[in-house]
Amino acid sequence: MSTEPVEPADPPAVEPPPAPSRRTFIATTTAVGGAVVAGGLAAGTPAVGAGPAAAGGPPSGRLALTVNGERHTVTVDSRTSLLDLLREHLGLTGSKKGCDAGACGACTVLVDGLRVTSCLTLAIRLEGAEVTTIEGLAPGEDDRLHPLQSAFLQQDALQCGFCTPGQIMSGIGCIQEGHTGSAEEIREWMSGNICRCGCYVKIVKAVDQAAHGK
Repeated sequence: MSTEPVEPADPPAVEPPPAPSRRTFIATTTAVGGAVVAGGLAAGTPAVGAGPAAAGGPPSGRLALTVNGERHTVTVDSRTSLLDLLREHLGLTGSKKGCDAGACGACTVLVDGLRVTSCLTLAIRLEGAEVTTIEGLAPGEDDRLHPLQSAFLQQDALQCGFCTPGQIMSGIGCIQEGHTGSAEEIREWMSGNICRCGCYVKIVKAVDQAAHGK
């Protein structure tokens, strides 16, 4: 009878699990992240960026200003932009929300006669100010257009029309500031207003026409 020791058999090879697909990875991490966030909120952990005012509601303030000749008194969140005040609170949607970062000029209005990008202007800082929007240029009952509005039509200085209210308000500011001595000067002082349709040549002609009565 053999007395040689019997060597144990090798354990069966275990294949590694397949690598998760990109879809599986995203779904798993999203679920885990959502559970962590939900757990943190349930436990009373403040959300990122939440300040002391979050518990008692956002800070607000009372504001009185004149828009297109009409006096308004409103209570708004202190973080509300002039653009959102005009569009969301007063129903004046002529001023457009383009980039919402002050780069395109679509939201340009006049505040005390000066042009501003309303998306970057805090409404709460305009106590007692006079604001003029595209709706306030021709308030008369005869529906007569502002000279610059007429010039835009005559020069065909628009295509899609999205940027047109801001272009016109900026053009009025440009004229009032006296920056219409030449086409080059108009282009320079209107450079903050972007027209994605590329109507710049005709826009300059329209501003020049309104400024000099051509």
